[in-house]
Amino acid sequence: MESSTEVPSEVIVELTQILSNLVLGDNEIRSNAERAVDERLEQTPEVYLLALTQFATSADTEVMRSFSLVLLRRLLFRTSAATQQTPKPARLTLYDRLSSQTLTQIERVLLHSLAHEPQDVVRRKAVDTVADLANQSMRRGRPWHALQAQAFGMAQTEDASSRDVAFRLFAACPNLVMDLQTDAVLGVLKKGLQDPESVAVRLSALRASLSYLTFADEHQRAQSLSLLYPMLETLPPLPPAHLPSFLNTLTPLASLHPRLFAPHLPALLSFLPQLLLPLPDPGPTPTVARPFPSNGRAFSFPPTGESTPAQDDADEEAEEVRRAALEFMVSLSEARPSMVRGVEGWISVLVRGCLDGMGQLRDDELATWLDADSTEDPTDDTYPHLYEQALDRVACTLGGEVILPVAFQHIPGMLASHDWRLRHAGLMAIASVAEGTNKVWMTHLPRALITPMFSDSHPRVRYAACQCVGQLCTDLEEVIQAEYHQQLFSVLIPTLEAPEARVHAHAAAALINFCEGVKQETLVPYLDPIVERLLALLNPSDGSGRVAKRYVQEQAVTTLAMVADASEATFAKAPIMPLLLNILKSAEAPEYRTLRAKAMECAGLIAIAVGADIFRPDAPALVEVLMRIQNSPPDPGDALLPSYLIATWAKVCQAMGNEFEPYLPAVMPPLLRAASAKADVNILGDDESDDVKDGWELMKLDGQRVSVRTAAIEEKNQAFETLAIHCSTLGTVFAPYLGQTLELALPALRFYFHDGVREASSMLIPQLLQCGRTSNTLTNGMVTAIFSQLTTCISVESDATFLASLYDCYHRALLILGGPVALSPEFHAGIVEASKRQLHTLAERRKARGRPAGEDERQDMALLEEMEDFALEDMGRVLSMFEKDHPLLVAVSSVRDLGVRTAAWDEMEGESS
Repeated sequence: MESSTEVPSEVIVELTQILSNLVLGDNEIRSNAERAVDERLEQTPEVYLLALTQFATSADTEVMRSFSLVLLRRLLFRTSAATQQTPKPARLTLYDRLSSQTLTQIERVLLHSLAHEPQDVVRRKAVDTVADLANQSMRRGRPWHALQAQAFGMAQTEDASSRDVAFRLFAACPNLVMDLQTDAVLGVLKKGLQDPESVAVRLSALRASLSYLTFADEHQRAQSLSLLYPMLETLPPLPPAHLPSFLNTLTPLASLHPRLFAPHLPALLSFLPQLLLPLPDPGPTPTVARPFPSNGRAFSFPPTGESTPAQDDADEEAEEVRRAALEFMVSLSEARPSMVRGVEGWISVLVRGCLDGMGQLRDDELATWLDADSTEDPTDDTYPHLYEQALDRVACTLGGEVILPVAFQHIPGMLASHDWRLRHAGLMAIASVAEGTNKVWMTHLPRALITPMFSDSHPRVRYAACQCVGQLCTDLEEVIQAEYHQQLFSVLIPTLEAPEARVHAHAAAALINFCEGVKQETLVPYLDPIVERLLALLNPSDGSGRVAKRYVQEQAVTTLAMVADASEATFAKAPIMPLLLNILKSAEAPEYRTLRAKAMECAGLIAIAVGADIFRPDAPALVEVLMRIQNSPPDPGDALLPSYLIATWAKVCQAMGNEFEPYLPAVMPPLLRAASAKADVNILGDDESDDVKDGWELMKLDGQRVSVRTAAIEEKNQAFETLAIHCSTLGTVFAPYLGQTLELALPALRFYFHDGVREASSMLIPQLLQCGRTSNTLTNGMVTAIFSQLTTCISVESDATFLASLYDCYHRALLILGGPVALSPEFHAGIVEASKRQLHTLAERRKARGRPAGEDERQDMALLEEMEDFALEDMGRVLSMFEKDHPLLVAVSSVRDLGVRTAAWDEMEGESS
C-alpha cells in the first residue's frame, strides 16, 4: 500500500478522461471506463480515491463535481474485490484499506467542499457524501471531530447556505450531536428552527430536530420535550408552498413518538383544520347548504368562467397541503389512538376532511370512464384514493364506536345531495369504514340508504353502490346476507342489465362478494334470474349486433364460476357449457388469455356442481379442448394458462370420479413435472439492495438473503395440492402413480422456500398411504421412508403451523396403518426424542415473550399461541397412540399452560379500565 498521498498530475488527467467517459451514453465506452476504475482502485486505491476527492472540488462544471461526490460515496464502502472471497465478517471495503493519512486528507478536502462549494446542488451531494463517511467512520471507531466543529461553526454563521448545510449534516448524521450537552444541542436546533432569514434553514433544522429526537435515548428525549414548541411553531407562518415539506417531516415523528405531541394537540387542532377544511362548516343540513364544494370553492353567480393557470396552480398547491395535513393527523391517530380520542373535535375534523376529499371527482371524465376497454380505471390518476384510504385507516384504528356516529352526521346528507360527486363519496365512505367498524355496523346499516342509490341517474353513483354492497358483504359477511338478502338481490340483479358496461360488470363482481357468505338455501331462489342475466352479459343476443366487452365477459364467467355449486338444477338446464366450450375453442388471441383461463375454471366448477351424470355428455368435448390446449406449443406470455389448466383437470377429475382414469396418462406427466420443479434462487451479497425484480420474492434462509422466483414455486405448490385431489378422488385407481408421487412428496416436506408446498405435501402423504394400503401396493420400504422423513422433519425447529401439520400427518398415517403396532420400535423412540426437543423449544418461546403492548400485538400473539396449541394437541394425540398415559403428556399440558397469559392480560386490562 502506498505511503504517499500526493496525486501525480498524470493520474488527474487520466481520471478526468475516465469520469468523462462514465457519464457518456455509449454503453461500450461507459463499460470500459467502469473496468478502468475497478482496475485502478485495485492497484492504487489511495491515489485514485484522493484524485477523485480533489476532482470533486476542482472540476469545472457542477455536473462533474456532483458526479465525483456521488461516485466517491459509492466506491468508498464498496466491498473490495480482493476481499470478496473471504468470510463475511472479514470482508473489507476500500475505506478499510486506506491509511489514516489518506483518510485525513480525504476528510480535509471534503470539509473544504462543504465550506466553499458555491452551487446548492453540489453542496447537497457533498452533504450526502460527508454524512455517509462520518456515519461509517464512527461505526469503525473513528470519530470525525473536525466535521463536528465545522458543522457547529457553520450553524452560527451569517451565511444562510452554510447554516443550511450544517443542519443537513445534523439530520443525516445525528451522532455529531448525540454526545454533547443536551442544552447546547437544543440551543443550536431552536435557533435554526427560528431562523429569520431562510425557510430552507428552518426546514433543515426541523429535519435535524427530528433526527435528534428519533435517535436520542429516553433520558435525552425527556430533557428535550421543549424542542417540540419551536418545531411546531415553524408551521403557522409558512407560505402554503412550504407547508407540505414541514408537515411531511413531522409525520414520521408522530408515528414513532406520538406521546411527544400530547401537550400540543389543542394547538394543532386550532391550526390543522384550516389546512384540511378550506371552508367553514355551513351547518348541520348538508342538503340545504352544500358542505363540500368542489376543490374547496363555493359556487358563485354569475359563473366566473374557465379557471386560469394561476387558479389551477393554487388548487394544486392547496391540495398538496391538505394531503400532508391529513397524513399527519392519520399517522398520529394510528400511533396513539387513545390519545386523540380524548381531544374534542379531532376525530370530527379528521372524518370531515376525508369525506370532503372523497367528493373531489372531475365531472368531465365520465366519457373516458365509460368507454374504457378494461376493468382498469382510466381516471385512476385523478381519483381521490388517498382520502378513502385515510378513512379506512382511521376506522380500523379508532373503531366503530368512535367513527360511525361522526361519519353518519354527514353520510345521509351526502347521499341525498344534488351533486353526484357527494352521493358517490357517501357510498364510498360507507365502503371505506366497513372493515374497521364491522362490530358495531348493524346499528347504522338501516341509515345507510344504499338500495335507492341503485336507481341513481349517474352511472358512477350506481357503480359506487355496487362497490359499497360488495364491500359490506365482505366486511359484514353472513350478517348482511342473512338480514338484507332480499333487499340487496332486488337491486343487484336488475343492475346486471344496466346500460353501462362498467356498471353491470361491477354488479356481477358484487355478486361474488355476496355469494361468498350466503347460505345455499338463501341463494337458490335467485339463481335463475342471476344466471339468465350473466349469460346475457357473456353472449348478448338482443339482435342489436352488440358485442360484449372482453372485461364484461371475464367478469360474467368469474361470477358464474362462483355461484356454480349452489344449484344443480339451474346449471343443468342453462346452456352454459356450450358457451364456455366456444370460448375455449375460439379465444386464442393474446388479449383473450384471461377470458380463456376463467372459462376453464368455470367449466370445471360447473362440472362439479352438476355431477357426473349430467356432466357426462359434455365431458368428452371439454376433455378434448383441454387436451388440445395442453398439447399446444407453450406460450411464454401466458402466465395464467399452466395453473388454470392444472386446476381445471383436478375439477374434471372430481366431477368424473373413476371415469377419469383413461385421461391420467395425459394429465399426470406435466403435473409430476410441475411438482418436481426446483427453486430458482439467487443468493444476494452484502452490498446488494433488497430490491428484487417482479416475479421474485426476498427471504432469509440460514442467515442469508436470497431471492426466489415465485412463479415456478407457486406452480409447484398447486401441483401438490392437485395431486392430493387426484389421489383422494381416484383411490386405488391412482396406485400406478403412487411411487413417483411419494418420491416427490417426501423431500417436499423440507422445501423451505415455500410454506404452501410443505403443507400440501403433509396433506398428500396420508392419502398416498391410504391409496397404497387399499390397492395392496404399499411396501415396507415406503412405510419406513414416510415415517423416517416425518420424524426427521419434526426434529427440526419450525413454525407452529407447519409443526401442527406434521403431527397431524403423522397421526393420520398411524390411523391408516392401524396404529403403532405396524411400526418398528425405533420409530417410537424417534418421535419421543423429537417431541422432547419441540416441547423444550415451545416452552422457551413462550417464556421469552413479553407482554404485548397493544391490541394488534395482543391479537397476533393470541393467534400464534393458538397455532402452538394446535401443534401441542396433535403431538398429544400421536404420543397417546404409542402409550395411553405417555409420560410426555404431562409436559405437553404444562407447555400449553404457559400460553394462557394473553387471556389473563386481556382480563386484567379490562378490570383496570
